[in-house]
Amino acid sequence: MNNSKVESIQELTDKKQWLEAFPIMKQLRTDLTEKTYLDLLEEMRKDGYFLYALYKDNRIVSLAGLSWRVNFYNKRHVYIYDLVTDKAYRSYGFGEKLLGFIHNWAKDNGAEYVALESGIQRNNAHRFYEDKLDYDKWCYSFRKML
Repeated sequence: MNNSKVESIQELTDKKQWLEAFPIMKQLRTDLTEKTYLDLLEEMRKDGYFLYALYKDNRIVSLAGLSWRVNFYNKRHVYIYDLVTDKAYRSYGFGEKLLGFIHNWAKDNGAEYVALESGIQRNNAHRFYEDKLDYDKWCYSFRKML
């Protein structure tokens, strides 16, 4: 695959863009239907959620969903909820480029950290975050079904 073609990163802000992104988001969030995705996205955006896409040749190849958060242990930080690259475009550096953009954007806007969680079973993703991007694995995350 030739990476010399035109690439750009932009925030997705309207329904047409969100629908274009849905098939890629569904590769990560397999339980989503289009309706649930749109309903949750509308609600999440009210809570400060941003959805960014990396385009290659006018096609979305990678997505990152994030928001600003403040707490005692991470201070002012950007939390990445969703990061996925279309399976046809994995291992070409698109996720790394999108994260690099987010890291710079977060730092320029006063973040002390970029934080994320990754499923226990996602060993390849963990190697990517730790070995390639120098993220620290420093806690466990727990949840309880109610």
